[in-house]
Amino acid sequence: MVNKELEKFIPIVNLIAKTFGKNCEVVLHDLSTPQCSVVYTVNNHVTGRQVGQSFDHLIKNVLLSKNFRDDYLVNYMFETNDHRKIKSSTALIRDSNCKVVGALCVNYNLESLKELKNIMEEFMAAEEEKIEKEVEPIQNVLGIVDEIIDKIVDNENVNGLKRSEKIEIIRFMDSKGIFLIKGAIEKVADKLNISKVTVYSYLDEIRKEENVQ
Repeated sequence: MVNKELEKFIPIVNLIAKTFGKNCEVVLHDLSTPQCSVVYTVNNHVTGRQVGQSFDHLIKNVLLSKNFRDDYLVNYMFETNDHRKIKSSTALIRDSNCKVVGALCVNYNLESLKELKNIMEEFMAAEEEKIEKEVEPIQNVLGIVDEIIDKIVDNENVNGLKRSEKIEIIRFMDSKGIFLIKGAIEKVADKLNISKVTVYSYLDEIRKEENVQ
């Protein structure tokens, strides 16, 4: 069920999708539940986004982009698992207290435009930006990521978590790019009542498992 703060954006989601047609997917995220943030989609055949899934590009591609300003980023690119180029734009949604509660993402499948590439270059122009190491974000982004970390951990009974459960939480955060943010490891360690060294140990274990697969 979509919460009241985000429900009012559903007509906008539908409007965008119907204006730009079947190649335009629009996704509404509820960031109070980061692990299952997707609450509404239209034309989800474009990337296969399903209600109940988590965000993929919010931190790595949007919040850490040098072009992210005024709560939105337009015309960034990503590639689907089947190697289709997607042009995307994302805007954050704030509540009446100016807290970030959601995000609205527009994903446009560019494959059908390949034959028109020469005359559509201006429309297709986008900048790919890859974040490969821990960076110091601007203060606004730091606060947003802190809130996402809080939401992820606050949805769990920290004192009752087993080691394997803590590893899975850290695995999820790592997959979403949270540890690219400077200071995130210390924040997560504090929230999970473990040491910073333990977080690094868990990350080493996770990445060794990924290299074996």
